[in-house]
Amino acid sequence: MIKRYILVQQFLLLLSLLLLLTGCGQEEVSSEYHIEYLNKEKTKIIKMPYEPKADSVEELIPEFLAMLSSDSESVECRKPIPNDVEITDYSLDGALLSIYFDSDYNNMNAVEEVLCRAAVVRTMTQIDGVDCVTFYVGEAPLSDADGNIIGSMNEENIIENPGEQINSIQNTSLTLYFSNEEGNGLVRETREDVYYSGNISLEKLIMEQLLEGTEMEGAKSAIPEGTKLLTVSVVDGICYVSLDDNFRNQDYQVSEAVVIYSIVNSLTELPTISKVQISVKGDTSGVYRDSFELSQMYDRNLDYVMGKESVGTEEATEEE
Repeated sequence: MIKRYILVQQFLLLLSLLLLLTGCGQEEVSSEYHIEYLNKEKTKIIKMPYEPKADSVEELIPEFLAMLSSDSESVECRKPIPNDVEITDYSLDGALLSIYFDSDYNNMNAVEEVLCRAAVVRTMTQIDGVDCVTFYVGEAPLSDADGNIIGSMNEENIIENPGEQINSIQNTSLTLYFSNEEGNGLVRETREDVYYSGNISLEKLIMEQLLEGTEMEGAKSAIPEGTKLLTVSVVDGICYVSLDDNFRNQDYQVSEAVVIYSIVNSLTELPTISKVQISVKGDTSGVYRDSFELSQMYDRNLDYVMGKESVGTEEATEEE
């Protein structure tokens, strides 16, 4: 963590000197990249072309993060990451970039925070190899005003104008998989007319519904009680699910396969998802219980699913 922090600080010093010579207002620069700043009133984003010094993913990440924290000489540009907010660390896991901020991140007002988030995500996802970004404040994932974890973000789900009403209500049908009462099989549940906010993804909606559990007779949640969703994102057909430490809580009344395939089968009901990888706080090392490696990307498996008429019976698992 210290090494990455020093690297970002070195870029900050170098780029502040370069900005004295170039300024933010020279729009004639021709580049495939840009840095997103805030306007001087901090009410909207200004996109400025930028020619990076680096050319690899490992070097572009700290360079772009440093730019987002750097002052500009242009009177029209304000850096999106304020003076009192520091990036303490970052990590790249597959195509998911996690950025860690200090606790001062929470001091931003609502509009400034949304614009900061939008500028950072859109700037960083230009890098080939970074498809989505997740924010942490300290060691905790960034949450909204209601305490809901925001999770991973990409250009498509970032707010363009924080003054607009983005929480349009939509509805959909979901097919979810829960444990049977014995914990040795899965029960399929179809939920019609599920209403949700239009600014969250369907994969996040599915995970939220699984964590809420079921009231269907003969079924129960397969996921350990108290488990919280940290992030969920889809990249090239693979859904990456990060859960908190409570996922490791062992409920031996539900088999480990039922836990895993409750998540995998529910998510792969979406046509955009073919495989699922499950991690604990982003860590994919080790195994879940005895045999399910977290590093594995799991395909859909309906072998554990029982027919509706067999809910609560042990024989159903063998029939499938």
